[in-house]
Amino acid sequence: MTSRMLKPWLFLLPALIIYLTVIFVPAVYTFFLSFFSWNGVAPHKEFVGLGNYAELFTQDTVFMRALKNNLFWMIGSLTLIMGAGLGLALLLNKKLKGRIFFRGVFYFPYVLSGIVVATGWTWLYNPTQGFVNKMLALLGLESWQHAWLAEPDIALYAVFAAAMWQGIGQPMVLFLAGLQSIPHDPYEAALIDGAKPYQSFFYITLPLLRETFVIVVATTLIASMKVYDIIYGMTGGGPAESTQVLSSWMYSQTFKFANIGMGSAIAFILVLVSMTIIIPYVYYTTRKSYV
Repeated sequence: MTSRMLKPWLFLLPALIIYLTVIFVPAVYTFFLSFFSWNGVAPHKEFVGLGNYAELFTQDTVFMRALKNNLFWMIGSLTLIMGAGLGLALLLNKKLKGRIFFRGVFYFPYVLSGIVVATGWTWLYNPTQGFVNKMLALLGLESWQHAWLAEPDIALYAVFAAAMWQGIGQPMVLFLAGLQSIPHDPYEAALIDGAKPYQSFFYITLPLLRETFVIVVATTLIASMKVYDIIYGMTGGGPAESTQVLSSWMYSQTFKFANIGMGSAIAFILVLVSMTIIIPYVYYTTRKSYV
């Protein structure tokens, strides 16, 4: 190999070393541990093969609840968070007074730490002193008051509302960037032809935002599958395990119950589910965009 052929690899080598040591090797080792029963400190690991996976799908009811919660979170993120982000982007793309200020206001929660958001919203949901119940009382809606984070039937929805408040800024900014890259000529031609605003939206805006949708949907899917910090900060997976997601249950199995093999199996399932959803989507949409 000549020095000219070797030179690009030398530039890539530092990044490759970091990737292998920080991501690839730990991922392979985690997959290896998923075939063992081990508490993390014992000198010997007990090989159980696919036993951890079989137990998760046949005996672990919390795992199945966490899987359903992740599915709910994914659907909610793709509809509510992404839809609200698109709506705000369309609104703030217009020539409104103070639109730069409002762009910053709506984007600001996204830069906050998940734990900071969790702490703030936990206080808002406080059953006796929280803003939510106080406001409902002022509006005469005492019957709507709840112990929002202590009732298994509504806790997950309450946490998702906080996550939506935090996460709406990211798709909004991406959609804004996509909208501002669309030329005005198609809209002017559509206006001359008598097209209504909703027709321009469906036949001009959405098709020309296709590449932006690829990025937004992919990042939203990834974020919905690996959600953890806001769950941990607001409920810790409770009450009665009703807000457990795959990442939080993985943490519990690994560090609370010292079940390294089971936690590793959940981690691999989380990666597998994410790849199964995201890779075909990105491949199909990008291929369709460039054909």
